[in-house]
Amino acid sequence: MKVLWLCNIVLPAAARQLGMEVSNKEGWVNGMADMLLAGSKDISLSVAAPLPRDRIPQGQEIYSGKVRMGESSFSFYGFWEDVNHAEKYDENLEPVLKKIVSIEEPDIVHCFGTEYPHTLAMCRIFPQKDRLLLGIQGLCSLCAESYYASLPGEVIRSVTLRDWLKQDSLRQQQEKFALRGCMEREAVGLAGNITGRTHWDRTHTKAWNPRARYYEMNESLRAEFYGPIWEERQCIPYTIFLSQGDYPLKGLHYMLLAMPAILKEYPQARVWVAGNSLVAYGTWKEKLKISAYGKYLRSLLRRLHLEERVSFLGKLDAGQMRDRYLKSSLYVCCSSLENSPNSLGEAMLLGVPCVSADVGGVSSIFTGGADGIVYEGFSGGDELEAISGRLAEAVMQMWRDPAKRAEYCRNARNHALHTHDREKNYQKLVEIYEKIL
Repeated sequence: MKVLWLCNIVLPAAARQLGMEVSNKEGWVNGMADMLLAGSKDISLSVAAPLPRDRIPQGQEIYSGKVRMGESSFSFYGFWEDVNHAEKYDENLEPVLKKIVSIEEPDIVHCFGTEYPHTLAMCRIFPQKDRLLLGIQGLCSLCAESYYASLPGEVIRSVTLRDWLKQDSLRQQQEKFALRGCMEREAVGLAGNITGRTHWDRTHTKAWNPRARYYEMNESLRAEFYGPIWEERQCIPYTIFLSQGDYPLKGLHYMLLAMPAILKEYPQARVWVAGNSLVAYGTWKEKLKISAYGKYLRSLLRRLHLEERVSFLGKLDAGQMRDRYLKSSLYVCCSSLENSPNSLGEAMLLGVPCVSADVGGVSSIFTGGADGIVYEGFSGGDELEAISGRLAEAVMQMWRDPAKRAEYCRNARNHALHTHDREKNYQKLVEIYEKIL
């Protein structure tokens, strides 16, 4: 069986072979590739993904080569795509992907995610729709509806110099998600087969394409998160960890607004945020680069006297992320919308205490009252203070009861070990391919 994967990122093995920076995104795809290559002699895997233009040989449309991964290898194809403007469809992708398909002649094409134009291009050009498998990660059209995450109107309307120069104001960011959502809906409508992992993605994709066969398929997480177990005595008390906060959908502003109430009961509380800092303002360059959302976060930090309470950690690789989870006393997912956030799965797998907004597909992987605490998150209104208040209460509730917290940690870890079982998920993927054929 010949399977061609179409991915949003270059798999780490290929990136290292090409001398590129390894992406920390979508690490579970790499884990599944590792399992597939090591476990199945009946499947021949090839992978295609966007590459920077300077990595494509001059005068050619694609890069091609063999990539070693463990004891096996896969064929890798790189093509150029303007991933910084994913809201714009490029018809030139179609002949390039046709060429890759003609070289490989795959039995199945498996597209990972609907967020980029290359997925729609593949769905358009691959003739055997019943051999086309589309894996749902997030849903851009629904992210567009939740993008502002209760931000005040004056913040949404605000435009900084950086926003104006890059044509990337908050309104424009939301519009870009909506445009990507239009391409996403067409791609879902063309695919003969869909994999998802939550009641939420199943409901929406079924509405968009009732003819497609839907297969439930859980994700295997990065290898670094299997094995270690969080211990309360090893963590730093009253530290809250967020895996990212660089755009409104991730809800960092909810967390900041929750902090004054938390600090009244737990004055030593701190927040750690992984990823790039949007609030840096020390140099002229940083001042020129600040976005409207970053400016709003800065205003909250100053107004709520949180400058010494919130730390931005920068980009973390898998090992650094794991270590930060283990040092934290609580992981919080405060997004206005998620499908099944891998960061929540990672925290659960490590046995870290977890609090999450009950949004999107979260309840399919995280059971409130058993695995941790859920609170009512964004539901379409502008209830910024109310959501922040519910988040604050959930955090304090977790810290008030050590015995219940220990029970949550055990339950969450056991649940995640089942959801993210690498062997079961690998077997399920092979089973899906066999059913499609």
